[in-house]
Amino acid sequence: MRKPRLIVHAVGLALALASRSWPCAAEGLVPAIAIPEHELSPWSMFLAADIVVKAVMISLGFASLVTWTIFIAKTIMLARARRTLQAVLVRIADTRTLAEAHAMAPPGESVLAALIGAALQEIRLSAGYGRDDGIKERAASRFVEIGRAEARAMRQGMAVLATIGATAPFVGLFGTVWGIMNSFIGISKAQTTNLAVVAPGIAEALLATAIGLGAAIPAVIIYNYFSRAIKNYQEQVARASGAAGRLLSRDLDRLRDGVSAHAAE
Repeated sequence: MRKPRLIVHAVGLALALASRSWPCAAEGLVPAIAIPEHELSPWSMFLAADIVVKAVMISLGFASLVTWTIFIAKTIMLARARRTLQAVLVRIADTRTLAEAHAMAPPGESVLAALIGAALQEIRLSAGYGRDDGIKERAASRFVEIGRAEARAMRQGMAVLATIGATAPFVGLFGTVWGIMNSFIGISKAQTTNLAVVAPGIAEALLATAIGLGAAIPAVIIYNYFSRAIKNYQEQVARASGAAGRLLSRDLDRLRDGVSAHAAE
C-alpha cells in the first residue's frame, strides 16, 4: 500500500513543478512565449529603426547641425559688422570733408568706407559736368546699391533656415508614418496585439517626429531673430549713408563757393 501512495505523491509533485513553467492542461501544455524586452532609449530606438527611418533621423540631425552652424556664424558676423560700423560713425562725426572721413575709415573696414569711397569716385568722375544735383543723385544711386549688397551679404543662410523650419516637421512625419506602417506589418506577421510587441516599433517611429520638431523649432526662432537683427543693421547702414551724403553735400558746396570766388576775382 505504501508503494502506490509514494508513486501518487511523486506524480503530484512533478505536476506541481511542471505547472510553474507550463500552462495548464486546458491550453494544451504549450510552453509560454517569452516576449523580448526592448530598451526604449533614444539611441537604442535609433539602432533598431528601419533603414528609411534611420535615413530620416540622420538627415534631420544634419539639418539641426546646419541650423546651429548658421546661428553661430551669423551672430559673430552681425556683431562684428555693427560694432565696426558704429565705431567708424563715431570717428567721422566731427569730420568736415570726405577726404578726412576717408582717412579715418580705411577701405574694407566697414560699409561706411565703401559709401565714402563711392562718393569720392562720383565727384572725380563728374568733374566739369556742372550741376551738383546730378552728382548727388548719382551718388545716392551708388549708396542704394551698396546698401542692397550689404543686406544680401547679411541675409546669406536665411533661406536655409526658412527651408529647415518649414520642411523638417513633415520630413519627421514621413519617418513616423513609415515606421508605423512597418509596425503594423510586424503585428500582422506576429499575429499578436500584445503592447510589449507593438510599443517599441511605434516608439521608434515617433522618435522621427520628435527629431523633426527639434530641428524645426530652433530654425524658426533663429530665423525670426536674425530677421529683426538684420533690419536693425540696415537702419544703421541707412544712417551711415546719410552721413556720407552730408559730407558729399558739404564738399560740393565748398567746391561751388571756391569756383564762385575764383570767378569773382
